[in-house]
Amino acid sequence: MAVRILVDRLLVERGMSVGDFAAAIGITPANVAVLKNGRARAIRFSTLDAICRVLHCQPGDILAWDDEKPAAS
Repeated sequence: MAVRILVDRLLVERGMSVGDFAAAIGITPANVAVLKNGRARAIRFSTLDAICRVLHCQPGDILAWDDEKPAAS
């Protein structure tokens, strides 16, 4: 997928654990892992809003587009 989610970088910058982050935005740690590992196929705007609220960032701070083709699995 060409859109990547950069949550892990912001978690490190803010010194926040995955568990604390998951609780703060209202999703499971397993779903945070899906976001971090690039396996997410979609994200709800309400989740994106919660991520931005908790991490004090803009959507562009956590979403990046890259033109490379994904590797064949």
